Amino acid sequence: MATTEILTAERILVATEEVLRRHGPAKATVVDVARALGVSHGSVYRHFRTKAALREAVTKRWLDRTTQTLSAVVAQDHDPQARLREWLAALFTAKRRKAGGDPELFATYTVLAGESGEAVGEHIATLTGQLTEIVRSGVDSGVFAAADPAATALALFHATDRFHDPCHAREWERPGIEDEFEAVVDLVLRGLRAA
Repeated sequence: MATTEILTAERILVATEEVLRRHGPAKATVVDVARALGVSHGSVYRHFRTKAALREAVTKRWLDRTTQTLSAVVAQDHDPQARLREWLAALFTAKRRKAGGDPELFATYTVLAGESGEAVGEHIATLTGQLTEIVRSGVDSGVFAAADPAATALALFHATDRFHDPCHAREWERPGIEDEFEAVVDLVLRGLRAA
């Protein structure tokens, strides 16, 4: 069954996401994706040379949604403390929304992220880069004390991983989790403040 729409990488990724949602990562195949698009599996392979490359691309696309949301916070020009709090809250909210809004797809992406070659590492590097920008802004304005903004950003990322690492997803809907999040953010902000 031929399609009249031009086959693009984006269309393939959208279809792959739907196939993954329907079949899960263990059973989803490139043939399923091609069938959903009404094309041959060879057409899909022209855009993504291997099944692994397709899975890596769909994982990156999923992670990039969070990165884009957080980029808007980084770009803001207001108090670094407020911006850091907002960035951490936006990350927590984005991860919770993904886990709670579409649990099947979240479980699928957790599997894909575990097998991802570069997408997860690049995502973490981008996130810690964004944090570094906020910390550096705070240091430059005299609000934060940090000898090495990049090392501080990485420490912040690890200190708050309970609120963004998918391995903690089951905890995110527990009563009181927001209060726990606020307590951790308050603690890290106090630790960063310049004397």
